[in-house]
Amino acid sequence: MKDIRDQQLNKKIVYLDNAATSWPKPPCVAESMVYFLNEIGANPGRSAHRLSIEAGRIVYETREAIAEIFGASDPLRVVFGYNVTEALNLAIRGLLSPGDHVITGSLEHNSMMRPLRALEQEGVAITAVPCSREGFLDPADIEKAIRPNTTLIALNHASNVVGTLLPISEVGRIARRHGLLFLVDAAQTGGAYPINMHSCAIDLLAFTGHKSLLGPTGTGGLIVGDRVNTALMRPLKRGGTGSYSEHEEQPDFLPDIYESGTPNVVGLAGLNAGVRWIMGRGVDTIRTHEVLLTQRMIDGLAAIPGVTVYGSKDAQLQAPIISLEIDGLELSEAGLRLDEEYGILCRVGLHCSPAAHRTIGTFPSGTLRLSLGIFNTEEDVNAAIEAVARLTQEV
Repeated sequence: MKDIRDQQLNKKIVYLDNAATSWPKPPCVAESMVYFLNEIGANPGRSAHRLSIEAGRIVYETREAIAEIFGASDPLRVVFGYNVTEALNLAIRGLLSPGDHVITGSLEHNSMMRPLRALEQEGVAITAVPCSREGFLDPADIEKAIRPNTTLIALNHASNVVGTLLPISEVGRIARRHGLLFLVDAAQTGGAYPINMHSCAIDLLAFTGHKSLLGPTGTGGLIVGDRVNTALMRPLKRGGTGSYSEHEEQPDFLPDIYESGTPNVVGLAGLNAGVRWIMGRGVDTIRTHEVLLTQRMIDGLAAIPGVTVYGSKDAQLQAPIISLEIDGLELSEAGLRLDEEYGILCRVGLHCSPAAHRTIGTFPSGTLRLSLGIFNTEEDVNAAIEAVARLTQEV
């Protein structure tokens, strides 16, 4: 870990944009990708030669790693795609039909809201249950929203704007009591917060590989739980799978029913390495580290006059994401000055989540977002707090 930190320090930057994508990655991620490109490079499942078989082994090992870290029972129910957005589209567009009703929350990213709003135009009814300004969701409000035609509850696990964790275990139990399917967007928590599909009663878990799972961009997927009838979930795409090539119809078994075309094997090789690096250290250990840094960041920023910190302000109740505003300073100027004058890399604006900003009262301007990761340190947090404090003194 020290070598990775040294790389960061040599560049004289503090990377606090891990909610967009994590950086740096463990060295094993790039090493695995280079090894695949230089030594294997073949297409998995298409040929019977040794390199194709080796490529297929890497893909399967990645399915095993993803299934293990999320407590899924069968690696073959892990469907790979390019990111969490594709995974959410597969679940939402695959399951919902005109006349159905779906329940979601008011903190959702556009990766959830846009496919839902598109289906609303086709006759799917949507209820977005309000969250509090701190990002809290009352599970009882989810249960009250259930209608006779409700088929799906779809929520993120943690807001990408304020980081607040939603009560997915409680909502999962509600879904089971009412015979509904439960879809969870784990983009901001997968790899950084312990998640078990069985104990949380999750039927469909959408993940992205390039954030806290520490893989490269272009990797992600959907884990399809045992209660999901794949005969009733339509594929997003159809095409060559390397299986049942004598048929012109799509295979009806997992994962091939939802995976068409050559997969991003070099990316999956990196994702496999990233997930196994996490499991070697333990998700609980990572969570403890990030909670300590997050609380330090929240407390330090909240103590600065002229700074408004949004969210729960309790690191135990949120992912390591902090949104803030600085009185009298435009967000774009604040973000630019943090980068150019202090080497602090962050994100400003709406973060693709207008619903969340309407909920916390920061629409349409948005917030300045600082998001921590496993490779951040107390020194990084101190540097960010000091930089924000100096900006406020110069307003």
